[in-house]
Amino acid sequence: MALTGNSIEEKIYNFLYGRIKNAFGVSGLMGNLYAESGLVPTNLQNSFEKKLGYTDGTYTTSVDNGDYTNFVHDSAGYGLAQWTYWSRKENLLLFVRSRNQSIGDLESQLEFLYQELSTGYKAVLTKLKAAKSVREASDIVLTQYERPADQSESVKKKRASYGQKYYDRYAKPKEGQAVGTFKPRLTRPEAGNKYYITKASGGWSDAIKGKPADALCNTLSNCVGYAYGRFNEIGGYGCCKYLRPVNAENFIQFAGGLAVGQEPKLGACMVWRKGATLNGSDGAGHVAIVEQIISATEIVTSESGYGSKTPFWTKRRKKGAGNWGAGSGYTFLGFIYNPAVSGSTTTTPAPNPPTTGGATEALKYKVGQMVQSLAKKHYTSSNAATGKNCKPCEAKVTAINPGSKHPYHVVGTSVYGWVDEDDIAATASADAALAVGDRVKMDKSATIYGTMRKFAAWVYAAKLYVRGIDGNRVVVSTLKSGAITGAVDKKHLTKV
Repeated sequence: MALTGNSIEEKIYNFLYGRIKNAFGVSGLMGNLYAESGLVPTNLQNSFEKKLGYTDGTYTTSVDNGDYTNFVHDSAGYGLAQWTYWSRKENLLLFVRSRNQSIGDLESQLEFLYQELSTGYKAVLTKLKAAKSVREASDIVLTQYERPADQSESVKKKRASYGQKYYDRYAKPKEGQAVGTFKPRLTRPEAGNKYYITKASGGWSDAIKGKPADALCNTLSNCVGYAYGRFNEIGGYGCCKYLRPVNAENFIQFAGGLAVGQEPKLGACMVWRKGATLNGSDGAGHVAIVEQIISATEIVTSESGYGSKTPFWTKRRKKGAGNWGAGSGYTFLGFIYNPAVSGSTTTTPAPNPPTTGGATEALKYKVGQMVQSLAKKHYTSSNAATGKNCKPCEAKVTAINPGSKHPYHVVGTSVYGWVDEDDIAATASADAALAVGDRVKMDKSATIYGTMRKFAAWVYAAKLYVRGIDGNRVVVSTLKSGAITGAVDKKHLTKV
């Protein structure tokens, strides 16, 4: 099998990832190979060049030609992994000659390396496949495979830093860019896939266990556990970075600034509301992931469902009247676009985008502003003649359509749709100047500053005081003085 890639390091990464299937393990291994040989398959240990009178090239040629006959026993490190011990060098030589290749052939050395790992170093290979960080993988290779004389902490850090560069270059997704070629998931998640396993069971998911809990991936059966895991699996983050495992119909409220729209795109999360509200009392809704796009009105999704005996399935969905094949009790709310798939960030911020003109400055409220919705009805479009009943609540303006009957699209706990200007009122917002001592409340999408971790549930309902401000970082507490509760981005705070 020919190696793929535009450079030696890319070819090495692609080969190893194809076998190990874990970016952390691959990167940690590559960092060690770089430290040993600079990823040069013909590399002769530097201290032996003068001793033996060879360069990398002449040594390789002489071994290939049979002019140099002491390859096995000269104790000189050679190749990607700087094989040194006589039995390993002998095995390398026999392996390469069985393939009729040069001793310095990159593909042959990679095949031999993997053969070593899968036979004589099975425990190392198992750990690389399960590694949760580059440093963990790097230390395993250093201490259990390469085993150099110096295994100090400084060496561990240095080798891990090499590995991290490869992870950042080849595995870490760049926001708004495609991660390679989008690969649809049309079969159920495999055993041990951490995107679909709870943190309590060693996975990366914050979701609850499914019902019935799948023996292989315990967040299934559940549409939330599946869609949450799949959305992040597409990005390959090595954690569940985006969205929140809330009621399915609330996914858009907890999208964390991701773009939302009505056009289907690969990797997007589809969201349906159950019943007339978003408070869960009339149903929890449904979510699914777009895996294939047949046309603008027909797609294939992957999904799961709470209480289903089948933990995973795919479904061909047609747009129809706009509900994408869901039952009559469901209302389609929109697609949450995946930042790891190119073209998914330049979209309409909310369903039913404005279709009429007019200067947005003429309207009283702006997109993103928190308001008090007093509406008794919300509408599926900004010019709809009839609407559905809703209840007053705090909401966020997600779109505006100047000159229309219902110019504001708002999203709140009991409202999701277009409302009249007279039916919303101003409330203090995160944009308002905050000062130490101010009383504030925190919205439910807030995370601990600089992380994706949530606060304890009670914090979101608590009365909080501003205790310190540093740019967007605001320190809050339930007390005017004394213990600190935590720090949060100011955008998540509303002055009371």
